[in-house]
Amino acid sequence: MHFTKMQGAGNDYVYVDCFTEPIPQQPDELARKISDRHFGVGSDGLILICPSQQADARMRMFNADGSESEMCGNGIRCVAKYVYDHGICGKETLRIETGRGILTLNLEVADGRAQRVRVDMGEPILEPALIPTTLPGSPVVNANLSIADLGGSIRTLCVTCVSMGNPHCITFVDKLSDDWVLGIGRKVETDPHFPRRVNAEFVQVLSRTEIRMRVWERGSGETLACGTGACAVCVAGALSGRTERKILAHLPGGDLELHWAEDGHVHLTGPAVEVFSGEWGE
Repeated sequence: MHFTKMQGAGNDYVYVDCFTEPIPQQPDELARKISDRHFGVGSDGLILICPSQQADARMRMFNADGSESEMCGNGIRCVAKYVYDHGICGKETLRIETGRGILTLNLEVADGRAQRVRVDMGEPILEPALIPTTLPGSPVVNANLSIADLGGSIRTLCVTCVSMGNPHCITFVDKLSDDWVLGIGRKVETDPHFPRRVNAEFVQVLSRTEIRMRVWERGSGETLACGTGACAVCVAGALSGRTERKILAHLPGGDLELHWAEDGHVHLTGPAVEVFSGEWGE
């Protein structure tokens, strides 16, 4: 099976072109094996680029633990780059089918290759039952969430919850640290207030237009970037009065530009990079 490794702001996935390769019979098992950073290719997950009856291509995304996710903001930018660069569709505006629906992507092209991609991520989902979460409030803004830290002490977080097609729980902190992300993040992911688990974002506000963030991703652990997470942070910052609706987000893997436009749609702009290709022996 031929594969291509790609990354957007360090959020890396193994991509399979299912226009030319058969769709794997057990993509969840393949995702677990191929994502292993010691015995596999190494990635945050597996993304299948498939034909679509409704759009230019369809994206199916599997986390490193094999669970299928609805959407990935960094992943879909790389899908668009692959579709354009590899001649599947030569348009600089593409429509990609996802678990969130069909999204529109605009490519910044230089020398015949897509360099950066802007994604219309659609409107955020704020209704608690649709995120889903059982935390109080509609929307869930600055709600209290009690979590036991690694030492067993109870810590009460002030959280805002947003879905961008997948669920996010955002905590604004004074200073980012491993204690937040690695210690608390994994506990937030599996907290019973989130029946489908949740992505946990921890955010330090630098100014009203600039933030720094780290993410504990559902099914993958900490990743260098999360596009849907950055979009959710943009919405959460505006809802809670901490930031403007247009921000620059600094993540460990690079920077992403976010804009929660007046029409309600969130726009995400960032890089998409092809790293290498190879053959998977199994």
